Amino acid sequence: MTDDEATAAAVTDGTTTDGTTTDDAVADDAVISLLVVDDHPVVRDGLRGMFESAPGFRVLGEAAGGAEALQRAAALDPDVILMDLRMPGGSGVDAIRELTRRGARAKVLVLTTYDTESDTLPAIEAGATGYLLKDAPRDDLFTAVRAAAQGRTVLSPAVASRLVSAVRAPRTPGGEPLSAREREVLALVARGTSNKEIARELFISEATVKTHLTHLYAKLGVNDRAAAVATAYDRGILG
Repeated sequence: MTDDEATAAAVTDGTTTDGTTTDDAVADDAVISLLVVDDHPVVRDGLRGMFESAPGFRVLGEAAGGAEALQRAAALDPDVILMDLRMPGGSGVDAIRELTRRGARAKVLVLTTYDTESDTLPAIEAGATGYLLKDAPRDDLFTAVRAAAQGRTVLSPAVASRLVSAVRAPRTPGGEPLSAREREVLALVARGTSNKEIARELFISEATVKTHLTHLYAKLGVNDRAAAVATAYDRGILG
């Protein structure tokens, strides 16, 4: 195994059953164009400088939030979007979901500091091609961008481990598991966190918090917060 191959915990090659690459994959020797999405200017500047100093990459633009990312992606048509998740200007997951809905050509590689299950699962489910943490070494990041441009899935070891754990997580008796976000909301409820505080913590609206609560109540067969927490502990959903 080469060094590049060892940088990711999970990689799929993006080929079809007849061995050909997908139509929108970038050729190995092509210059990969990038859109950098992060709400911190210092991070954006650092990533731009890093990629512009390396051969084979070109940074087309930057965005400070999910809403701006959608506009910039439509205007610039990059090969790969480096996407942070929790941003005041619109969440990365919502942006990824919308890019997927639009059938955008760009591959989205999440680059964030967050590796909780409530972050990783929604991002992958929304359509992200890969998921790396910001402490990834420079060469690993380059390798991951090249892989994403080719349509291959790249996950950091920590994220891959969490995804495996989520697959093995306890299910409700009815067979329908709580979603990653529902489990996150439930964990915060168990700590006595209010809906307003949950919304602030997860960068979602209070209305969305209430929707998650309604869904998890139905799955657990309860009618209020206290019963939800008690039932979750009884069934092993909360540790």
